Amino acid sequence: MSLVERDLNVIWHPYTQMKTAMPPIPIVRGAGACLFDEDGTRYIDAISSWWVNIHGHAHPYIAEKVALQLKKLEHVIFAGFTHEGAIELAERLLQILPDNQKKAFYSDNGSTAVEVAIKMCLQYWHNQGLSKTKILAFSNAYHGDTFGAMAVSGRSAFTAAFDNLLFEVEFIDLPDLHNLSDLKSQITNLKSQLACFIFEPLVQGAGGMLMYEANLLSELMAHCHQEGILLIADEVFTGFGRTGKPFACNHLSQQPDIMCFSKGLTGGTMALGLTTCSAAIYEAFLSDDKLKTLFHGHSFTANPIACAAALASLDLFLAPETTENINRIVKAHQNFAQKIASHPKIKTIRQCGTILAMEWQTLDDTSYFNTLRDRLYNYFLSAGIILRPLGNIIYILPPYCITDEELNYIYTKIEDALVEV
Repeated sequence: MSLVERDLNVIWHPYTQMKTAMPPIPIVRGAGACLFDEDGTRYIDAISSWWVNIHGHAHPYIAEKVALQLKKLEHVIFAGFTHEGAIELAERLLQILPDNQKKAFYSDNGSTAVEVAIKMCLQYWHNQGLSKTKILAFSNAYHGDTFGAMAVSGRSAFTAAFDNLLFEVEFIDLPDLHNLSDLKSQITNLKSQLACFIFEPLVQGAGGMLMYEANLLSELMAHCHQEGILLIADEVFTGFGRTGKPFACNHLSQQPDIMCFSKGLTGGTMALGLTTCSAAIYEAFLSDDKLKTLFHGHSFTANPIACAAALASLDLFLAPETTENINRIVKAHQNFAQKIASHPKIKTIRQCGTILAMEWQTLDDTSYFNTLRDRLYNYFLSAGIILRPLGNIIYILPPYCITDEELNYIYTKIEDALVEV
């Protein structure tokens, strides 16, 4: 049997209607910004395989560090024990994060990093005998698919089956020059109930690569701090260079109390989650009363192999050539955006760092389920490019090692699609 036949016999794929979906493409190896299937067909991975692969596939440096770690220590329980990789990774990350981030809590993916952050905030107030249990979030947010992360994500078809089981959240619109004052008033009216405000800084990824201004977010954050509301920056997607700076929060004049990381944390090599927090958050759990402990953990918390991958990825991320590559991609995106911005089929085009999103004009409303999505997806696959449109919104989010030739090929095929699709 072929890989596809074997897969369809036993696998249930994510975000996939298995009855109507096309058969999966069997990938057998990766190199740089490209993936290769069992027939040898090459695909340029223009979305970094769900936004995780920042340095390219099968990077030899990360592979070497992981192989060395496998021969040394594969896992150890992280309650009552520690290991060098977890300590070094926390030390090095905290050095480059906003200076109020003082402690790191490990988990195993982006959703659980968010779950940890939410629990930290809710218990922060509980430990002080205060009942502040409501959470503020943006409409159209996406923070993950576990129940807490779903609850603080925008209600949609993805949550519909579970809506009556999700805890109540106060949703607000993204800030703009017209609504900022009203948003502040709304927050002030709810301040006695609000435990925290969670947000994707600058870019709402799964919501459609929706982008908003750093200065407006900073002003909203300052108001929340003034009203005694904790701030969670979900940098699972935006972290590690995606917005043109190391972290999206580097664009802001305010600092969050808690930050969440995953995806690019290990360069896409394997799953790892991390939640960092300020000293004030951490100290609210220090007590002779054991009931004030943060009761959260995972079997694979701070897995040594994952930490080794993350440390190797961090080495690559901090290398000068990675900064040069990020700047090169940013400039290339800018030039391409200017070239096609006036095309009649382009409704809007927006960019934040290495993220370029193009919203296509359609007869249907902008939606994840827009019928244009499948036609565009298949068009680019046939051209050897992996682009996964969010409905009628195409975005490019490449590994930083992508070559100019590969980028230009993607741009050319998008221009072709504007004529042919």
